[in-house]
Amino acid sequence: MTRVPNPETGKMTVVTVLHAPRNTVVGLRTTERDGYEAVVLGAFERGGQWKNIGKRYQMIREVALQQPTDTVVGAQFGVETLEGRETVKLSGVTKGRGFQGVVRRHNFATGRETHGSGHFRQPGSVGMCAKPGRIMRGKKLPGQMGAGQMTLRDVKIFAIDTAQDLIIVEGSVPGANKSLVFLRG
Repeated sequence: MTRVPNPETGKMTVVTVLHAPRNTVVGLRTTERDGYEAVVLGAFERGGQWKNIGKRYQMIREVALQQPTDTVVGAQFGVETLEGRETVKLSGVTKGRGFQGVVRRHNFATGRETHGSGHFRQPGSVGMCAKPGRIMRGKKLPGQMGAGQMTLRDVKIFAIDTAQDLIIVEGSVPGANKSLVFLRG
């Protein structure tokens, strides 16, 4: 992430710079054979002679299509396909934070720390009485925090650099530095 001056307003805008390498079409899904229309894309090609497509590319994704296309296997495309668009939809895996308690995970208030209460960061009463006699589903309790897929819609494109295969979007993007993010136009 960085910040750049906005030429229209003159104010600083927080942006994230994403490197988007050229994608290769490694397969097609057709209605006749598979029952749906989709394109299989491969990115981050590895060196060497790989016969298996799954080993040749670091990331392979299948993208569903709304209408049939004339794309062929082996075709390549990059950031130039996003020129003219104002927004994109992007998905990434958020940073994992491990097992967390309710104070950090759900912003619960802490208990009083005086008079020997011993109830500083616990969730408090969680169960029911005789009926239904169990904890209801969806109760906010301690557990795994982060490390889940997050999708952001209508993320504004700030700039596109086709020479270096860079896309600059406004705001933050889910995931750690150098993590993989999937962009859809």
